[in-house]
Amino acid sequence: MPFFLTPEQKQSTFWLALWLAAALLLYTLGPILSPFIAAAILAYMLNGAVDRLARARLGRRRMPRVLAVSLVLLAFCIAVVALFLTVVPVLRAEIPLLQAKIPAFFTWLDSYVAPWLAGYGIHVKLDSAGLRDLLQQQVAASGDDLWTSVLAKVRVGGSAVLGWIATLTLVPVVLFYLLLDWHQLVARIGGAIPRRWAPQATGMALEADALLAQYLRGQLLVMIVLAVYYSAALAILGLDVALPVGVLTGVLGFVPYLGFGLGMLLALVAAVLQFPGWVGLAWVVAIYTAGQLIESFILTPRLVGERIGLHPLAVIFALMAFGELFGFAGVLLALPVSAVLMVGFRHMRAHYLRSSFYNA
Repeated sequence: MPFFLTPEQKQSTFWLALWLAAALLLYTLGPILSPFIAAAILAYMLNGAVDRLARARLGRRRMPRVLAVSLVLLAFCIAVVALFLTVVPVLRAEIPLLQAKIPAFFTWLDSYVAPWLAGYGIHVKLDSAGLRDLLQQQVAASGDDLWTSVLAKVRVGGSAVLGWIATLTLVPVVLFYLLLDWHQLVARIGGAIPRRWAPQATGMALEADALLAQYLRGQLLVMIVLAVYYSAALAILGLDVALPVGVLTGVLGFVPYLGFGLGMLLALVAAVLQFPGWVGLAWVVAIYTAGQLIESFILTPRLVGERIGLHPLAVIFALMAFGELFGFAGVLLALPVSAVLMVGFRHMRAHYLRSSFYNA
């Protein structure tokens, strides 16, 4: 018996194929979409502030949206610059002191580490002169291959730097236009949904929006608690740069491991410069290890997971699973994506409980 499609089925197949082709095109263009994705995430986060400003009145008229967008973008840029200026004074103060400590560090290496290596048959001088001679020997032995490898890496690194500069330049431009036309874009996306699915899709989108708002509030609380904890703990230790390093660690806590890694590195360098021996370093490691455990097993599951309706075990599983599947980006997006997926799971569960398969 020949298989024929009805006109309605043909039309549905055509539009489904068209949407799949569009999704494949977006997947193919993935490498150049990162600034647009970053700008879209920032636009979603900042749109509420723009809407509140746009509802404010300037005399008898409401504030023009373009002015509201400009003010919010200006405040956001000032916050980013302030965060950058928090790090720069610390680095400017620590780097010259660290350079002064380097000869003493090499002397320590030569006094304690070199004899330990000699016990395993590795005879090398670890002072500055010995390391310089070792480097010269390696360069001479490698010859042209070394310089070819170095030049190749410099080329790749230069391309990566140019790519980052282009991305950072493009994000504010895309963000401005997204915020300016946010409601029109959302309306167009809603208008593209087939009418028979529109009510259900709109309801799910509103639920996901509410969950993501709860996620952002919970993440903000985590950042504040971490900033207070690290600042207080490092101040009790007696670290001179406790406040800027602690605040930086907390503020960058929304990016998994970035705030922890950068803050711990700055704190370790400051401890090397300020405290004699290894006691200060040990205390810094203990403070940051405890902070990471508190964040991973208490703060994030309780302050973020409970707000979006995820069990603490589900939060830990989501972070590990998304990290395994998608790497660092997966860890970054694990909780917000899990919140959105949970909305779909709730609707699927409700549909399953109403189905004849379940009730038969």
